[in-house]
Amino acid sequence: MKKIVLFLVLLSASLFGQTSDDVKVDLSSPYKTIFTHLHFLQADSYDETKAAQTIYGESVEKSIEIAVKIKQVLDGKGLKVDMKSLPTNSKYQDTISKVEIRNQYILFPKQLPEIYLEKINGKWYYSQDTKEQIFAVYKQVFPVGTEFIKSIIPNVGHETFLTIELWQYVGILFFIVVGVLLFWVLNKLIFFILKRIESFFMRFAHDSLSKTLDKLSRPAALLIVFYLIEVYIAVLQFNIDVNSFLIKGLEIGQIVLWIYVFLEIVSVLIEVYVSYTSRTESKLDDQLAPILSRLLKVIVVFVGILKMLTIFGVNTTTVIAGASIGGLAVALASQDTVKNLIGTFMIFLDKPFQIGDWIEGGGVEGTVEEVGFRSTRIRAVDTSVYTIPNSKLSEIVINNKGLRQYRRYQTKLGIRYDTPPELIEAFVIGVRKIIELHPETLTKSYNVEFVGFGDSALEILVNTYFLSLEWGVEQSSKHRLHMTILKLASDLGVDFAFPSQTVMIEQFPEKKELNGSYETNAEKINQILKDIENGFAN
Repeated sequence: MKKIVLFLVLLSASLFGQTSDDVKVDLSSPYKTIFTHLHFLQADSYDETKAAQTIYGESVEKSIEIAVKIKQVLDGKGLKVDMKSLPTNSKYQDTISKVEIRNQYILFPKQLPEIYLEKINGKWYYSQDTKEQIFAVYKQVFPVGTEFIKSIIPNVGHETFLTIELWQYVGILFFIVVGVLLFWVLNKLIFFILKRIESFFMRFAHDSLSKTLDKLSRPAALLIVFYLIEVYIAVLQFNIDVNSFLIKGLEIGQIVLWIYVFLEIVSVLIEVYVSYTSRTESKLDDQLAPILSRLLKVIVVFVGILKMLTIFGVNTTTVIAGASIGGLAVALASQDTVKNLIGTFMIFLDKPFQIGDWIEGGGVEGTVEEVGFRSTRIRAVDTSVYTIPNSKLSEIVINNKGLRQYRRYQTKLGIRYDTPPELIEAFVIGVRKIIELHPETLTKSYNVEFVGFGDSALEILVNTYFLSLEWGVEQSSKHRLHMTILKLASDLGVDFAFPSQTVMIEQFPEKKELNGSYETNAEKINQILKDIENGFAN
């Protein structure tokens, strides 16, 4: 037992007593090279000469400068290397690069593709491209004057509190004050520019967009402030942990603001679209506005979430692929819903009817009230509502009575067989005049003719067209037409027949004929027709 305890004590002493001198320079794999570089540039194991051995083909002084600048760039951009994800295989080959597959490894393909490793003479070094571009990348990350600012800070300013130096706290306060002032100025400037742009949109919109533009100018100004802070935050030269936290927070804030800005842009565009479509004849365009609004907002939020996931290191390609597979599974499980959605798009593309049209098809007849994502609502004459799936509606034969140029009306008037020919002719002429003078009828195309002998009446065909396509107006027009025809018949003394039988008994004692008494005086008939004409004129 004593031997076991002694062994554990010696083992722990050997582990905790290990120093930087025990860590050797190892360039056998991407993991070993990056570990060597970063390890010897840490404060407790600092040895820039050893770190510089990760640079190939340069003098010691130049190699040290390059190695230090690579570390500073990584710290300045807040990029923490995940050591667990680094390849330990000495024969590692890059399979994600757009160039040919070769022995290279890019630390941050999206954020910093300029810095990568490559295999030279069996060992892994920072690439030739990295050596050539690192100075330009350094200038992009650290604005001019960064080194000067740090050099003029007094010693007291370098004292730390919670891993942050005192002068950096002052710098944070300075950034906040300047950011607030800059936000105020930019908000006014952007709102002024948007007001000038509003004059262009006002050609399509009726109402002012000032409230919406005000909502748009504030996040836009804040976006610019966040971007400038992200660019110049490197001036404060925080350590990598603080930089990573601040930059990640700024990036998250930017994405949230971008989502908000694009949602407001969608609202502005939909508002302009609604104002524009309100002046068009098509009412189906009005119904498309809420559907477009929901669809565009869902796309904006989805893209924003994908962008947000990249900040946390999630591979969006995997997410999209998973969403595609999941979407396919959902689509297979809900084929009817997908069919209805496709039917919706077909309806909006083909436009077989408009909102308010009177349609007939599939045993349903009524007015189209609403076209939704899945179904269409049709209100029948009895005010009941039919909900028809759009997949079915896009396949059946639809008689769109709302697309008629005119509403045709046809009926037959039956008058008594004993009506004199003079009165029949006068009645036909009178009905023609009524149609010509009626304000809701098409005067260029109509027919009023004595067309046949029915079982119990002489038949007069009335065929005309009403100008209005609305069902209610059509009924009102029919009412006025019918009432005027009845008045004409009453004034002329023309009686309408009804199904009846008349038994004629010749030479029946003391019985008179059943024929009616008709007024056939030409002057009186002309006066009646003139009165009908004057009635419409008044």
